[in-house]
Amino acid sequence: MNRLTETKIMLVVRSTRLADLKARFATKSQARFYVSNLGGDFDDYEKEDAAYQRAIADAQHTLSELGRVQVVQRVFLPNFVFGKEDIIVALGQDGLVANTLKYLNGQPLVGVNPDPERWDGKLLPFQVEDLETVMREVLKGGRQKREVTMAEARLNTGLSLCAVNDLFIGMKSHGSARYRITLGRSAENHSSSGVIVSTGLGSTGWFKSLMTGAMEVAAASGRAGAVIPHDSQFPWESDYLYFTVREPFPSNTTGSKLVFGKVTQQQPLVLESLMGENGVIFSDGIEHDFLEFNSGARATITLAGRRGRLVV
Repeated sequence: MNRLTETKIMLVVRSTRLADLKARFATKSQARFYVSNLGGDFDDYEKEDAAYQRAIADAQHTLSELGRVQVVQRVFLPNFVFGKEDIIVALGQDGLVANTLKYLNGQPLVGVNPDPERWDGKLLPFQVEDLETVMREVLKGGRQKREVTMAEARLNTGLSLCAVNDLFIGMKSHGSARYRITLGRSAENHSSSGVIVSTGLGSTGWFKSLMTGAMEVAAASGRAGAVIPHDSQFPWESDYLYFTVREPFPSNTTGSKLVFGKVTQQQPLVLESLMGENGVIFSDGIEHDFLEFNSGARATITLAGRRGRLVV
């Protein structure tokens, strides 16, 4: 095959709802019975899967004429090692782009929308038919890239975890998380639903929801007057993060003053676990890829030493 280059192009894909159902129920007919019996529209599952499989096939065909293509399933990302010169293409929803980006170390990432009529992705500027033009420009180094600041949680055990959108520090279940939180000279013991640390890229997601909810609760309870910070949606490349404590409970032994603030390289956020079990830290909504955060564990949260690079 006459390729444009021998550069390796990694095509990251994920399983569809139909594929997950088939894995669960063994056959498509059994999956159909399950969904239909509950009143669901199984035809929509099939349409989604068919469109995605077409997009994968078309993307592979286009990319194979440009470089060496390897398909990587999302589930293998935590243990997959990307080469320094690899170019990565994520074919899926925004979550796939964010989840892929945190496992990279400066390699360019192209986000491609496989089904524009179904998905409206902020991180998916391209469609499959754009791939040839875009990838030729990327391979020649002529395509613009935007840097993305990532957050990092580093434990006193030496383990660490990066996040493109946000970190969650709390309990596995819906129980109260107990920890000591420190920012600069301020510190208190907390009992809460957990702490969210958001990046600029994540500021339009979970962070926005938290800010909106807080303001609406304040307004509805007659305590309006607080103002949402002007940078509640802040740039992807910002040199700071924001942390938000969810539902802090004030008591004789726990406080509720240190519940929101800015995290910088010079002023990291430090949390010490006071939980005997079920304490976790995970990122970008991927709960199965987590760090244990139990008694004795201390997490330092700050900006990651590396940044993501999204092709735009």
